[in-house]
Amino acid sequence: MEASRAPVFNHASFIWSAADILRGTFKQHQYGDVILPFTVLARLDAVLAPTKQAVLAAVDGFEAGERVPEAYLRRKAGHEYSFFNRSRHDLQSLQGDADNLEENLRDYVNAFSPNVRDIFEQYKIEDTIVDLARHDLLLQILQHFAKVDLHPKVVSNEQMGHIFEELIRRFAEASNETAGEHFTPREVIELMVTLLVAGDQDLGKDHVVRSVYDPTAGTGGMLSVADDKIKAHNTTAQVNLLGQEINPASYAICKADMVVKGQPIENIVLGNTLTQPAFRGQTFHYGLSNPPFGVDWKQSQKVVKEEHDVRGFAGRFGPGLPRVSDGSLLFLMHLLASLRDPRPEEDNHSAGRGAIVLNGSPLFTGGAGSGESNIRKWVLENDYLEAIIGLPTDMFYNTGIATYVWILSKDKAPERRGKVQLIDATDMFVKMRKSVGSKRRMLSAENIRTISELYSGFSESKQSKIFATTDFFYRTITVERPLRLSYAVTPERIERVMAARQVAKLKEPDQAALRSALVAAAEESDGTVSTSRAEFTESLKTNLAAHGSSLSPALLKVVLAELGEHDEAGELVTKAGKPESDASLRDTENVPWEEDVDEYLQREVIPFVPDAWIDHAKTKEGAEIPFTRHFYEYVPPRPLEEIDRDLDEVLGRIRKRLEEVQR
Repeated sequence: MEASRAPVFNHASFIWSAADILRGTFKQHQYGDVILPFTVLARLDAVLAPTKQAVLAAVDGFEAGERVPEAYLRRKAGHEYSFFNRSRHDLQSLQGDADNLEENLRDYVNAFSPNVRDIFEQYKIEDTIVDLARHDLLLQILQHFAKVDLHPKVVSNEQMGHIFEELIRRFAEASNETAGEHFTPREVIELMVTLLVAGDQDLGKDHVVRSVYDPTAGTGGMLSVADDKIKAHNTTAQVNLLGQEINPASYAICKADMVVKGQPIENIVLGNTLTQPAFRGQTFHYGLSNPPFGVDWKQSQKVVKEEHDVRGFAGRFGPGLPRVSDGSLLFLMHLLASLRDPRPEEDNHSAGRGAIVLNGSPLFTGGAGSGESNIRKWVLENDYLEAIIGLPTDMFYNTGIATYVWILSKDKAPERRGKVQLIDATDMFVKMRKSVGSKRRMLSAENIRTISELYSGFSESKQSKIFATTDFFYRTITVERPLRLSYAVTPERIERVMAARQVAKLKEPDQAALRSALVAAAEESDGTVSTSRAEFTESLKTNLAAHGSSLSPALLKVVLAELGEHDEAGELVTKAGKPESDASLRDTENVPWEEDVDEYLQREVIPFVPDAWIDHAKTKEGAEIPFTRHFYEYVPPRPLEEIDRDLDEVLGRIRKRLEEVQR
């Protein structure tokens, strides 16, 4: 483990050792339900400790029963904080009255300002306090957490974020859950924010205001890193952090972290971003997101589809809907809808910029005309995509698959307009000394600097490719071939006729008569194949009439279709003077966007299939981004002589060992 992070893990290990107190009474999957809220409680207690007496003095200045203005108490608690606690107790003093500990601790929690009590309500901490007291563990737990100093001067906000993430990881392992759904590796966030900041030319202005939004906030790691990075770049910047999170435990941690940072408490909201967007109508300077990979959106389908159908492009999902098994692209569209558009009355560089982590599927899943393809095409047509960075595998805690960072912009720099940069960073990593879940690799500071330089340089190299947005467009054409049939009455074809839906609806006597007529025709023709539809039809009619079977023109057409089979030497089937197409020979071709489809047909298809044509009514437009293909390097196979030599050496060693054994 990196030395700089050792204190973080020392704190996390000590906090998690509270599990030793719980073991035997609580089940493993319940440890986090106790440890996480008490960690938040210890952090907030430490944050307010320096101003505790000032708040108590302020409360004493009012008559009993008189309402104390919350704004006044918040001011006494510290200008940088938006919360307070008016209880006379803290974690240390609570231990002095063991007989009334349960009641006093509940009162202490409820004495927090309303904006913080919501955090503990999400954890259902009052139920936890009752359970601990019932098992005589409350005092031991309280004493354990009173030993750890989580004051911001001792544990910075960044370190506290790491501690929370490590605790959640351990909780997830203990309860067999997926830790990676709650947070993103900090170095990946560092890369994302670095690239966003690099493209913001106005960030250096005095007292610049920047809003940062994360629709999948988790524990707030992305918001915290963005806050630190922006303020490091410009100490006069005012940064507003906003986010929404669906998981109550992660939401509570994120909200606690933002409260300590002095952010307005209403900026962090619990809920489903896809169905209940908390900040509808608002747009932001920066958007960051790591939506869940490959997770279905069935539960949100009704609301999402209604927004798509009713609001169209006035809503978030106008371009299309991905397959229900993976909602990643829904979050991409939501993020783009949340970014500020260029404003004529302001400098264009105030337009929104975004970064989102996705797996490989959104790059290419779905053919032309599919929801995924339409979404990609919309993103490219509107010139919202600046760059895609391919990350190394084994970077995330819950998956080892390939991941990609998409950099988005509502107003690209002039040199980037109409272009997309692909950066291959798959080989840029350092191995971790100890794996954490599926995470075995991480980005070093040097790796992040290299990727940032490739992005800022915006030039072609082995690891950076630049394309026009239209390079990713294509048309899928439908290539048809004429239907040629020959006809015969055979036992197999008779069964096809009888299985046809229209024939199956006939009355039993009519079905029997038809079968009898066809069997007789088969015996009479002895399986002779006819290439003339007209002659075969007349012969068939004669047989049907002879056996008392009368068919309507529509039903006769069905019977002929089932008795016919594709035959290159057969008769060409026409309709209104034009050849009918053979569905069994139908094929599709993807044609590059800049190429004329008819010229493509003449060059690539007609030399091999002279009678083919394009059904232009079926042509579809699509878009895909074959990232890996553009960085593929052909490695020629080893010469056979070299392989033979290696085999001879191996066989020689084997023979030598066998000879030694036989001795």
